[in-house]
Amino acid sequence: MPRQNHRGTACLGALLAGVTAFGVGLAAPASAAPAAAATHASPPPVSDFRGVNWADPRDNYADDAVVPSGLSTSDSYATTYAKSRAIIGGFAGLGANTVRLPVNPTSVNGPFWKSYRGAIDAATAKGSKVILGYWEADDAKDGKIDDQASWNRMWTRITDAYARNSKVYFEPMNEPFGYTSQEWRDVAASWLTTHRSIPRDRVLVGGIKYSEDVKPVCADSRLDGTRIALHNYGFWHTDWTTVDQWKQDFKERIGDCASRTVLDEFGATMTSGLDYNGPVNGSSEVAYIQAATDTIRELGLGSVYWPGLRNGDTYSLTTLQGTGTRLSLKLNNQSGLDRLHWAWKK
Repeated sequence: MPRQNHRGTACLGALLAGVTAFGVGLAAPASAAPAAAATHASPPPVSDFRGVNWADPRDNYADDAVVPSGLSTSDSYATTYAKSRAIIGGFAGLGANTVRLPVNPTSVNGPFWKSYRGAIDAATAKGSKVILGYWEADDAKDGKIDDQASWNRMWTRITDAYARNSKVYFEPMNEPFGYTSQEWRDVAASWLTTHRSIPRDRVLVGGIKYSEDVKPVCADSRLDGTRIALHNYGFWHTDWTTVDQWKQDFKERIGDCASRTVLDEFGATMTSGLDYNGPVNGSSEVAYIQAATDTIRELGLGSVYWPGLRNGDTYSLTTLQGTGTRLSLKLNNQSGLDRLHWAWKK
């Protein structure tokens, strides 16, 4: 179904009082180098993906380079590394061990890539898993790859840089809603053939349409061994106000594919004071978050909250504070984090 742009919604309320600060940044040395490549070990279960998205204020759909909140295309590698070290440290303070970062051809094929690698390297150096997902530009925004040749060059450059680093995972496309199920599975199978040196357990193939149904991808033998990315949002059904209704919806989207599924986008308002630990009281968002986190825990899914940080997004779990490389994160909703910890069995 068409995706609503919740991420541009105006702030619904004041931040909760008594929020917690995490991750004061330490500047990286000017000569900071990329993290050493790791060897491929036994793949972690999907339940070991406990993370957050780190997003561009524009929702990652950008014609130019996609730039996560707090970073800048004018920053050097060392500055990007230092900023990212602080922000990733903040995510770790929340209990996250995974960060999902956006890429597009402009950010990778152009000059920003030299600096942007600092964010990836800072995350892996701190022991975090990194999911790199492709977002199309916002000019067409038709759910299809914008330019095949540029997309191919982007993924070649990314995989050449990080194929040997077992902390880095690859998601060929975010929400391929412009393709039929068969077309999308053909695209994903072609990506795997082209990048056959990448271990399949380090590839996340989005479910069909808005990554909303993983069953067709799971059933395609050409995609065996990959992880599968699921998205599900409460604003898709604002009239659903029972936890059981949402749980049923999640399970219908997953089928018997839980062991491969990472819910790498899900989220709700974190800046309006909603109590996600309390009674539902007719709130579709409370019902949805309780159902999502219960389902993650029950089925052992991987999960990556949208977003851990995105400036201006009411769904953002944190607010960025500080200047320069002295950055920290302020928690926006303790009950939201409590529900993530429940999902993550913390």
